[in-house]
Amino acid sequence: MMITLQEMTSKKEMKAFVKFPFKLYKNNPYWVPPIINDEVESFDKTKNPVFQHATARFFVALKNNEIVGRIAAIVNSTEINQQNVKKMRFGWFDFIDDLEVSKMLLKKVEEIGTQNQLEFMEGPMGFSNLDKVGVLTEGFDTIGSMITWYNYPYYQEHLEKLGFKKEKEYFESKFPFENVKPDFFSKASGLIKKRYQLKSINFTRSKDIFPYVDKMFDLFNESYASLASFVPISDIEKEYFKKKYISFINPELITFVADKDDNLVAFAITMPSFSVALQKAKGKLFPFGIFHLLNARKNSKDIIFYLIGVHPSYQNKGVHAIIFEDYYNAYTKMGIENCFRTPELATNTAIAALWKNFEPVIYKKRSTFRKDL
Repeated sequence: MMITLQEMTSKKEMKAFVKFPFKLYKNNPYWVPPIINDEVESFDKTKNPVFQHATARFFVALKNNEIVGRIAAIVNSTEINQQNVKKMRFGWFDFIDDLEVSKMLLKKVEEIGTQNQLEFMEGPMGFSNLDKVGVLTEGFDTIGSMITWYNYPYYQEHLEKLGFKKEKEYFESKFPFENVKPDFFSKASGLIKKRYQLKSINFTRSKDIFPYVDKMFDLFNESYASLASFVPISDIEKEYFKKKYISFINPELITFVADKDDNLVAFAITMPSFSVALQKAKGKLFPFGIFHLLNARKNSKDIIFYLIGVHPSYQNKGVHAIIFEDYYNAYTKMGIENCFRTPELATNTAIAALWKNFEPVIYKKRSTFRKDL
């Protein structure tokens, strides 16, 4: 049966693009669906400010007039022109177990990369470091999260057969909260605060966070600048993320560390696990999905460490002890049982060292894949 490729541009077509995984992973207990309208909006060039410095084209593969695969082809001009990384990105890559389907989708991305005189293609990845990343290579039998992609084991096999090689590896780890012993950080927290004249900034109301958010994103850019694949967040993207996400995160789960002049030197954002709630929502906030999410926001006993950053001049000075103490106190009150870490580069040994006392276990691995053009 002939396979054809179609570019998706209209809102109706983009909704079909977003909904394809709902069919591919129907009844899969480990896949976590997105909120359909939210994902469609993130691809809207009039709403997502990332399109001020990036372009994206969206394609599906069709067989018998049914979608059997999808891919996004992304060109990030900041990465290419300012960082001189001639990369063609691809993401939102899903397909049935048919090599011709995956081949056709990746071939289209390759064509676009060649047309733009880029040197290699890498993915799956999104527009920036706040997007999802990587093909799952281990850990297929555990539930995903709202900030990771899930995929079947055959994805890696297809990529390798089509000439792609692993580029970057990411680890996801977990540990029970009972592993967290305050002896490791409580005393150190007080000493570090005194030595460097630092203080914790904690919140109980979302509106109190907003004055600090721009500073937080500036610190994020400084903290992660040295990592591979990092693309800084622009000022207009800060506003977008602020409105879209900050008000939804429990204020108690955000902690900042500032110096005596109120300059942020460290931050951390954690969030309750929404995985089961999103599965129950089935891609829709209304009429009932919002209640599942609000219930998880309030009552989930699983916590995800989303972002943690420390200013380069304060790294290796024990500032993380202040963050851990803040979270230990908050999690104890909330009755948290399990802690999960989002994908972290396998080469980022510094971040891994922060967690060693909690005896984390790596339970998922994922990788991006690269092919020279």
